Amino acid sequence: MRIAFFVNAIESEAPHYTTTSLAMAAIARDHDVCYVTPGDFVLRPDDSLAIRARMPSEGKPKNGDAFIADLNEGKARVDTIDVKEVDVLFLRNDPSLDAEERSWAANVGAMFGRLAVERGVLTVNDPDTLMKAQNKLYFQDFPEAIRPTTLISKSLDEIRAFIDSQKRGVILKPLQGSGGRHVFRIKSNKESNLNQIFEAVSGEGYLIAQGYLPDAVDGDIRLFLMNGQPLEKDGAYAAFRRVPAKGEVRSNISAAGTAAAVKITPEILEVAETVRPKLVADGMFLVGMDIIGDKILEINVFTPGGLRNLEQLYSVDFSATVIEALERKVSIRRNYGSQLSNAVLATL
Repeated sequence: MRIAFFVNAIESEAPHYTTTSLAMAAIARDHDVCYVTPGDFVLRPDDSLAIRARMPSEGKPKNGDAFIADLNEGKARVDTIDVKEVDVLFLRNDPSLDAEERSWAANVGAMFGRLAVERGVLTVNDPDTLMKAQNKLYFQDFPEAIRPTTLISKSLDEIRAFIDSQKRGVILKPLQGSGGRHVFRIKSNKESNLNQIFEAVSGEGYLIAQGYLPDAVDGDIRLFLMNGQPLEKDGAYAAFRRVPAKGEVRSNISAAGTAAAVKITPEILEVAETVRPKLVADGMFLVGMDIIGDKILEINVFTPGGLRNLEQLYSVDFSATVIEALERKVSIRRNYGSQLSNAVLATL
């Protein structure tokens, strides 16, 4: 099996990234992997779709550092191949990282992912739904009972009125974004720097204001869902608590948050069960759900991270479990051909 990982840029990949863990798990299981970036697709006059794929050196890398060094130091070769030579196209880019400086690149994965699907390549997560999930509005399609009270607007008057209605204050963040960028806690309209905060965040477009959840002081829980179900192996769930740094509102690992082991309760599993039907219907193979109490703050459908943290916390190789699931899907595709849609196959 050959898996192509679509990422924002080769040089921005890192040893601790989930994509690295997945790639190394695939190599350990004797699969071929390659990396593709937004500028690597070629749609030819004969309607064939090619990719300029960066192929790591043959053999199994010693660790993540060696693997990333191999990709970046000229050892990996670049081959132009027909996309049909790929069994799985794994879309692992973050569109928000390209939205400002490389707007042309933000939607490339989903756009060309759709063309790959038409040519028989299993593409995860399903690109048709990813096109609809380019920002946090996708989150609003899940049941209201598991979402915090939320306002989406560009109007400062609307946001001020919403803040007044929330006794515990609000979390304000951009509609488009990731990694905890421009996330603020606002306790009341009396804060002297509210206009400056609004100006900083509104520069990125629409804003989301969510009622503050008191349990957020302890951080949130990142739970991986695969095929709509909590990812589990050897009795351990692929979940950890993201603990914010002292004095920090954000719990993102990229914002100095730390990972801690967590016990998954029946209440959390009930939340997961509530989101399962939509994730399955949308062909969302692997996502990261961020939970506080019985509410979900966000569902990362593009680049959910943390598998490396989980492997260190629990000594469980969840990445191998993800690759095993892809193996099963490729086997089903070979047996059934195009009888099953990409979205259906993505979550079987």
